[in-house]
Amino acid sequence: MLNATRNKYNAYTQQIGKLNNVADPSRQFEVLPSVAQTLRAKLKTSSDFLSKINIIPVVAQEGDKVGVGVKGTIASRTDTRTKDREPRYPGDLDETRYRCEKTDFDTLVRYETLDAWAHQPNFQTLLRDAIISAKAVDIITIGFNGVFVAKTTDATKYPLLQDVNKGWLQHIREDAPERHAAGGELKAEVRNDDGVVTAAGAIYVGAGEVGSEVDYVNIDALVFAGIELLDENYREDTDLVVIVGRTLVNDKYFSIVNASGDKATEQLARDVLLSDKKIGGLTAVRVPKFPKNAILITTLANLSVYEQIGTERRKIEDNAKRDQIENYESVNHAYVVEDMGKAVLIENIVMGKAPAAPAPAGG
Repeated sequence: MLNATRNKYNAYTQQIGKLNNVADPSRQFEVLPSVAQTLRAKLKTSSDFLSKINIIPVVAQEGDKVGVGVKGTIASRTDTRTKDREPRYPGDLDETRYRCEKTDFDTLVRYETLDAWAHQPNFQTLLRDAIISAKAVDIITIGFNGVFVAKTTDATKYPLLQDVNKGWLQHIREDAPERHAAGGELKAEVRNDDGVVTAAGAIYVGAGEVGSEVDYVNIDALVFAGIELLDENYREDTDLVVIVGRTLVNDKYFSIVNASGDKATEQLARDVLLSDKKIGGLTAVRVPKFPKNAILITTLANLSVYEQIGTERRKIEDNAKRDQIENYESVNHAYVVEDMGKAVLIENIVMGKAPAAPAPAGG
């Protein structure tokens, strides 16, 4: 590390210590609530997708969901001469709960990278944003791919962080199987008797005979069928979107979302692609790390990341043995679908015809 870089790095660590009221940030410390709140705000603006969902601080490690949607009706009239008025809860009173799990977000930056940044007047911002951007990508990855919580994770075996935490899609699979289709629930009921069948566990979409060669002639028909799995109170919501995998719709139907500001500091990271056409009557969205052969019908506001207050821990140290600085962070997170009635997951979608059944032996 160059001397000029060392001076800027020292100023950076001193600022971290000052903000959190600690003398030595190379020893693990609790991130102050005000600093944690600022970092949550920076995390949301680092990703267009994260800016559209909820990142909610919660006190308890586990408990009831905190998001409130409008599912039922509340209008009524009561003859108070004979009975009391009875208020109604407008949201979803399902029994699914959240549990925040400890997650480590540890990053490193090589000396040569720091030296390249040292001449920049915004050195501290570059370093901070590099750490936040890496964290944002991992949160999105876990949300769409997390399946279970391992005591010790294995990034080689589970490169999409399947073992870090349970993500949104896994909660739908486990907690709302009636909102999940992976090859059986949305199958066309018509079946031919000529030996040509649709393989179990897959939904085939494309040109062909419905019921024998394909299940749906196009993605629009599949999405229309999926909407019917939503709670009837939500099927006509105008903010519903369909998040689609990258192999299901041609790239030409998508364009980059425009950021609201012209200055770099005002622009959101452009990681959400919107379709130029409706799919099944809904706006189609592509986001990073979403499974390539799946569809999620919901509202973006129905997806949340809960962050347990007081669990933010951090240390940052200079590791000269490896020519790098290392940033160690941890926090307790939960991935929450606020209202399961407003979410449908369709998986194992195959574009093309179902394989023909093998000919009978001896035929």
